[in-house]
Amino acid sequence: MVGLKPPEVPPTAAVKFVSAGMAGCIADLCTFPLDTAKVRLQIQGEVRIPRTISSVEYRGVLGTLSTMVRTEGARSLYSGLVAGLQRQMSFASIRIGLYDSVKQLYTPKGTENTGMAVRLLAGCTTGAVAVACAQPTDVVKVRFQASGALSDSARQYSGTVDAYRTIAREEGIRGLWRGTLPNIARNAIINCGELVTYDLLKDALLRAQLMTGEDGVGGHGQVPSPCPQHPTPGSSPPLDNVPCHFVAAFGAGFCATVVASPVDVVKTRYMNASPGQYRNALSCLLALLMQDGPAGLYKGFVPSFLRLGSWNVVMFVSYEQLQRAMVLARPALA
Repeated sequence: MVGLKPPEVPPTAAVKFVSAGMAGCIADLCTFPLDTAKVRLQIQGEVRIPRTISSVEYRGVLGTLSTMVRTEGARSLYSGLVAGLQRQMSFASIRIGLYDSVKQLYTPKGTENTGMAVRLLAGCTTGAVAVACAQPTDVVKVRFQASGALSDSARQYSGTVDAYRTIAREEGIRGLWRGTLPNIARNAIINCGELVTYDLLKDALLRAQLMTGEDGVGGHGQVPSPCPQHPTPGSSPPLDNVPCHFVAAFGAGFCATVVASPVDVVKTRYMNASPGQYRNALSCLLALLMQDGPAGLYKGFVPSFLRLGSWNVVMFVSYEQLQRAMVLARPALA
């Protein structure tokens, strides 16, 4: 795997902000069918008010995808994509693009190494702010992904703009921010699982110089220096490259899925609920546990991991490359 080399000039906060939003959109385009399959599996078996009877049953990731294509057409895999892209342009830009800036803000002056507490605090902060700004787009996305399982007459929205208007008119402005608290909890956890894990794994890989060449040696067959910031003469510096980003992103995706799946299931059900179905997110959680037991908290875990793992790989690799491309392009545009 090849990619652009790290630039001598670090990217600015604006470059990171724009790059994160673009990378989030690229990742969504590649993995959106898996996200839709995850939503369908998470809401399957839910007791709805008013009660509806569905003859479609989803089994596993591939089974869900094939059933959707067979019964609803291939376009159903990307139902809600417009809202999803709108979400990423605001959501990913804030929670990922501003992470380094917030982390530096929380780091005491004169401190060389950023501690775990500062990383976690920065992840929680950007995740919460991003949810507060992008929650309406998430609500509409989930509604579209879930509505494909309904008949044409039962579908409420003709398009993305109509969905925003209809929800605001029928459920009030609060309807567009339905599930904000569980979504803040979910994204604080996911943000820490993704960004902090990626940050730590990438830093560990660079310090251990595991990506400097084949068989753990430098690119010219030299044994790497134990200190990546001060390599020994003749040795290769640690490579901040695509394989390093790939491994760190894969680990971040798995960690985020394990810790965030229970909150994600509750968030999806609560955001897709009919008015009055649940009093709050806690009642949604209790109803889920009574109906499906603790195993219900991990409904759709496999598509969640496939989606979140692949999303992280595509997003972080794209994010790193877009940052470098924009930094290299700035002198040419000036």
